[in-house]
Amino acid sequence: MRIGIRIFLGYFVMIGLVAWFLLDTARERLQPALRQSMEDTLVDTANLLAEFARADLVADTAGQGTFARNVASFSERRLNAEIWGVRKDRPNHRIYLTDAQGRVLYDSDQLAVGQDYSRWNDVYLTLRGRYGARTSRGDPDDPATSVMYVAAPVMHQGQRIGVVTVAKQSGSVQPFFDQALAGLTKAGVFVLVAGMLLGLLLSWWITRSLTRLEDYAHAVARGERVSLPELSGREVRVLGRALEGMRARLEGKQYVEHYVHSLTHELKSPLAGIRGAAELIEPSMPADDQARFLGNIRQQTERMTEIIDRLLALARLESRQTLDAVEPVEVADLCEEVCASKAIALAARQQTIIRQVPVGLQVKGERFLLGQALSNLLDNAMAFAPAGSQITLTASRQGGQLALSVRDQGSGVPDYAQARVFERFYSLPRPDGAPKSTGLGLPLVQEVAALHGGSISLVNHPQGGAVATLLLPG
Repeated sequence: MRIGIRIFLGYFVMIGLVAWFLLDTARERLQPALRQSMEDTLVDTANLLAEFARADLVADTAGQGTFARNVASFSERRLNAEIWGVRKDRPNHRIYLTDAQGRVLYDSDQLAVGQDYSRWNDVYLTLRGRYGARTSRGDPDDPATSVMYVAAPVMHQGQRIGVVTVAKQSGSVQPFFDQALAGLTKAGVFVLVAGMLLGLLLSWWITRSLTRLEDYAHAVARGERVSLPELSGREVRVLGRALEGMRARLEGKQYVEHYVHSLTHELKSPLAGIRGAAELIEPSMPADDQARFLGNIRQQTERMTEIIDRLLALARLESRQTLDAVEPVEVADLCEEVCASKAIALAARQQTIIRQVPVGLQVKGERFLLGQALSNLLDNAMAFAPAGSQITLTASRQGGQLALSVRDQGSGVPDYAQARVFERFYSLPRPDGAPKSTGLGLPLVQEVAALHGGSISLVNHPQGGAVATLLLPG
């Protein structure tokens, strides 16, 4: 499972548990809070009614006096109230009045008149000067029918002459509990969804840099020239720099080993020629022979110098990850400049370059490197083209890319060599018997193309000869 999915799932589970815990806690605390609020209201109501009932108790008219008539009228009232979306049309209180012995004198529901309520806690505790309240089931078999009773003493001349009890079903606050719980549930779902979205964002933000780092590592493993991407997060940036440092050290070690091996192999041949010529030269040797051997030494020395110089140039190029000085390059001017530098060599071989380069064609890149790449392609074409032949240099747009093509009229690339022409130090025999090149020209062109985000190809032309095409972005 990818780390981003693991982070998201872990965060989602955590948010889900927190939301469930909060909702469960709210459920446990909300209903008691509503009942406490109801009890507080009942306390005020009971004490208010106790004041209204005093006159009837003193006059011994509790069952049919003003208090009883007013309570009966109250019970018949239509309230027409809407409390936070909950409709309330009729009062839902039960009110009863007892004397100082706990006998019921008045009951708004006509359920207990004349009965002894002195042992019920609401009456019992109130007559003894304590807070009288109780909760009982309206239906002994149904816990949802609980009724809360709150009592208040009726005082006269400092004496408790009776008790007023106000009763209300606990279920009357259930609509408010359900409404509040529904609101909390919606809020919990919103928090859960918001947490999920935030978790996705957090997971994407964390894994974005890791994904970039993973892509970078895969690109390095494939041998591609890539730069360390922009990374967010201090720890990820430190990891990226560590990987970049490790890559540089590993590549440097492999690079040195590879080039030392290649250079050693390539220098063996000219060194052997120099050694052989040096061993054959003697003071008594004819001057012509001495000159020939000294010329051979000079030629092999120059070849060694060329190999080292080109190898150093290629090494510097391969060590670069990006271009240094990118600018718009006028392709026609670049081609004219490079072709002018080949004038002497072209004259010696009686070759000509036909340029088919539109004026105004531009490409973004490093001018010096592009000039080196084009120079190497022309050198390669001149070396394999017959004396007195023409070399065609063209430039055009192909699907949003600039195509620079160099075609010669030689014999083309042999089948066995087509897969190896861009290998370092690989070189084919020259048609005129001239010494082989260093085999570093085309690899350098390939590196220039890669640095510019382009490509290079060398194929045989259907009408004869070979054509090298350098494709560059935009």
